[in-house]
Amino acid sequence: MSNVGRAMQRVGFLVKLGLVASLVVVALGLALLPPAGLTAQQARILAVVLVTLGFWASGLVPNYYASLILFAVVLVFGLASADLVFAGFGSTAVWLIISGFVIGAAISASGLGAVLARVLGALLDGSYARMIFGLTLVAMLLGFIMPSSVGRAVVLVPIGMALAARAGFAPGSNGRIGIAVVLAIACNMPSFAILPANIPNMVLSGAAETIYGAHFGYTAYLWLHYPVLGVVKSALTAWMVLRMFPAEVAPHVVEPAAALAPANRSAQVRVAAVLLVTLGLWMTDWVHGVNAAWVGLAAAVVLLSPGFGVVSTVAFKAAVDFGLLLFVAGALAVGALVNSSGLGALIGQGLQSILPLHPGGTAVNFASLSLMSMLTGLVTTVPSVPSVLTPMAQDLAAASGFSLQAVLMTQVVGFSTVLLPYQVAPLVVAMQLSGEKLGALARVLWRLAVVTLVVLLPLDYLWWRVLGWI
Repeated sequence: MSNVGRAMQRVGFLVKLGLVASLVVVALGLALLPPAGLTAQQARILAVVLVTLGFWASGLVPNYYASLILFAVVLVFGLASADLVFAGFGSTAVWLIISGFVIGAAISASGLGAVLARVLGALLDGSYARMIFGLTLVAMLLGFIMPSSVGRAVVLVPIGMALAARAGFAPGSNGRIGIAVVLAIACNMPSFAILPANIPNMVLSGAAETIYGAHFGYTAYLWLHYPVLGVVKSALTAWMVLRMFPAEVAPHVVEPAAALAPANRSAQVRVAAVLLVTLGLWMTDWVHGVNAAWVGLAAAVVLLSPGFGVVSTVAFKAAVDFGLLLFVAGALAVGALVNSSGLGALIGQGLQSILPLHPGGTAVNFASLSLMSMLTGLVTTVPSVPSVLTPMAQDLAAASGFSLQAVLMTQVVGFSTVLLPYQVAPLVVAMQLSGEKLGALARVLWRLAVVTLVVLLPLDYLWWRVLGWI
């Protein structure tokens, strides 16, 4: 690395250190001198949450270490019970991630990923742009049949990495990073516009039905959100990745030695069979009622089983990233702490008092309600946004003049606008599966958020007007 590069790295580190240090000072002030409107307990929890988010956003320390700091401080100072703090370890999200690691390892170890990459390669070879847009389309289509963002990443990321190797993209190269980033986003972002395809949508649907008796139709939800948040946003994402990570497919690429070695057809058939059964059960969860995480866990048990399984003990230890599990559990703990302490409701009320809402100001109201959801997700993480804002929806409807259904739907516009990876655990999982650095994804996300606010938000507003929602 050149002297200029090292100097820039040092400046970046100092800037991050300064920002986190400032947050620590603010947090100490909150903890020692709780402001009006906050109890001492709420002020201390807010202080810990702010520092944790600062660590996650800056990358100054590893994400898992920031989670451990969160756990230690909250428990040592008695800010919450261990049951609440460690509830994330019992969540379906964590177990879906564990099973995802095993399935991903099986796809790679058996050589099935390379086989599927060759099949996709026949369609996508010859052009980096064709790869990026093609993989985006495949991930979007998978969103309609697989109800889990992590599950989609588990299936597609190993295939995408095998395709990158086939195209001659080495680890850390622009081409491989571009494929990793576009798959991470495409496996997650378009699914915000498909009602049963991810957790925040289902939390919103469940909360709306429980509190107001409101029901969302699959088709109406899809027609309202997918044209802009699904199709247009995905196309912009692919274009942005091509601009930020330009690459050229190497001519006459020689297949990696592992891909040329004699294939273990038996292992590939077994993994394919398990994967097809798992996909079938994920697609029909409305029939059998078994959670996607437990279906994935059963698949992991089969793939690890002696004799039939293909994932060895060594491969299992290499595949499962305990640090990532700590990070996800920490992100879930933040949401639980904010909600259980009442901070979530206070944040929502604070945003409501700041953002302009008044009957008749349709465009301003649409932007304000969407921003409220987006900003709440920065503090509570995205899955917790519906839990915070849905109880306030009736009051927000009265303040804005919107219908209750329209107010509820603006949450989707907001929580699908992600600024940083820590807000949505499946994004982090996808990048971890790819082996590429999270910073590349973060650079795309904040740019995409800016484009969403400047271009997609007005476009979405016009689309809602055409449909008669506002």
